[in-house]
Amino acid sequence: MFMVSVRRLLRREEMVLILTKSDMELVLTMKENIGVLEQAFKEQASGNVDMPLRPTIVLDEFHGRASFMPAYVGGDMKALGIKVISAFQDNPTKHNLPFIQGTILLLDAKNGSLLAILDGGHVTAMRTAAASGVATKYMARQDAEQVGIFGAGIQGETHLLAMCEVRKISKALVFDVSKQKADAFSEKMKKVVGAEISVANSEREVIKDSDIIVTVTTSRQPVFKGEWLESGCHINGVGSHHGPGIREVDETTVKRSLVVVDSKEACLKEAGDLIDPIAEGVISQDHIYAELGEVVAGKKKGRMKDDDITFFKSVGLALEDVSTALRTYDLAQKHGVGKNVAI
Repeated sequence: MFMVSVRRLLRREEMVLILTKSDMELVLTMKENIGVLEQAFKEQASGNVDMPLRPTIVLDEFHGRASFMPAYVGGDMKALGIKVISAFQDNPTKHNLPFIQGTILLLDAKNGSLLAILDGGHVTAMRTAAASGVATKYMARQDAEQVGIFGAGIQGETHLLAMCEVRKISKALVFDVSKQKADAFSEKMKKVVGAEISVANSEREVIKDSDIIVTVTTSRQPVFKGEWLESGCHINGVGSHHGPGIREVDETTVKRSLVVVDSKEACLKEAGDLIDPIAEGVISQDHIYAELGEVVAGKKKGRMKDDDITFFKSVGLALEDVSTALRTYDLAQKHGVGKNVAI
């Protein structure tokens, strides 16, 4: 009798929705994603998020790493899932694969069953920029209209979209170590946003007159000098964050800024931009003014006065992935997008 019951259990098939990048592009907009993360960060500030620090496996022999990011966002959202994401630097040249690859498993929070499998690369590109969009909404000056972007990859593209959603951006400057990539970025994004887009000839040119600065590079060293920053600017620091000795912004930038992070615990473990100045005694941990959820929830202000320099440091959180995945799943169900498969 026991064996019969096991066979019946094993024969049971569940329908799971498969969502590719193309599927998600049909239903998930940047505006939608920013709204979702605004709610998710509020839940974090209310204590309704269970999110262990991501364990990471480093594979030096293959020049790569794999991270596992689980989270549950409770409250009014009820998003449960995990993202598996890898970064292998030899992929583009040796294996004809993206540098970063990812997959998200979305579970039903009521019973733990698998609802969907989503392309993690697209979710990562969207939710990372959306988080910066939330930060910019609360931290940048209301009259901010010029954005400077370091890095002409997919994150540069999605971040420009996010900045245009939360501020009336009239001009964007992009800089990349590859002039060819910067030129391609400019030509592509001119067709997508209404802002004037130019390729900067130097790092300093990006900083000059920019009200919002975005760093989305893989640099291991600061990409600009903190003394170049003009009063009143806002910075979204998004790129390099693998630990001590790796940073996109220097200690001068951090010291001059009102610092808000996505997660203090995660940033103190992963963000070289903050770990290094703390270790050097330039700042203390108390220099971290707030987590983004506290700002969104109204517990702290994102900007004290117009001439403040504000800095949002993002290392990327699983709460962003699962909340984005759940909204994408709901939209896909509504519009009949994706492929249901039996597992």
